[in-house]
Amino acid sequence: MDHRYVSNRIYVTPEEQHQVRQFNILLGGAGIGSVIAECALRFGFERITIVDGDKVDMTNLNRQNYTQKDAGKYKTEALAERLLQINPHAMIKYHTCFIDSQNVEQLIAGYQVAINALDYTSDIPFLFDRICRQENIPVLHPYNLGWAGFVTVVKPDSQQLTLISEKAEGFELKMAEYVTQYLRFWHTPQNWIDELILEYKNETAEAKSPPQLSVASWIAAGLCTQIMYHLCTGKRVKIFPKFYLASVLNDIN
Repeated sequence: MDHRYVSNRIYVTPEEQHQVRQFNILLGGAGIGSVIAECALRFGFERITIVDGDKVDMTNLNRQNYTQKDAGKYKTEALAERLLQINPHAMIKYHTCFIDSQNVEQLIAGYQVAINALDYTSDIPFLFDRICRQENIPVLHPYNLGWAGFVTVVKPDSQQLTLISEKAEGFELKMAEYVTQYLRFWHTPQNWIDELILEYKNETAEAKSPPQLSVASWIAAGLCTQIMYHLCTGKRVKIFPKFYLASVLNDIN
């Protein structure tokens, strides 16, 4: 095993570490995706392509993997620079553009897994999933629920997220409501999520995006990294409509 990853031993075999190293990841969106990228790189995923056309804003710094000196820079460039400082031998590629209907097919082709961390300001996240389905690429969907990290996996032959809604408007809120309904059905309610949803709905119309914390970004990053390790090495993972939700908060105990 490469000396860089010697502390992964026991958890990861040398053969698995080699598989991880060769695994091609497409990261659509460098918001929460910026944290996922670093966690995955440190684990040993060395082939990461980042796609985003946004620039770093000061409001990103409470939860995304950037520093104050990155403000105003393109996220792809700032993130690629940081990742290469961690591992200069990694194959970090980036496209500084927004994914749209004109470039989505070209950008997606040739990857073994994709991370859909795109904003639901249009139907592009749904189009991203459709093209991945055509290309037989599993897609991870991470969400920041403040105190909890959430990830669900969509495979080409599984149910798609359009089961929840086919409209982009308010999709993040609908996803959070889906989570609470699912947990309630299985008798494991998380009342704090219900309270969060209610308070967010009661905010004024000036609220532009859901509230998010650094806590959930890092939890989701860990979940995504382990899921990708499982996919890469042929282990089973939960598939949508099932999901992964991790938090210290637990209303049962």
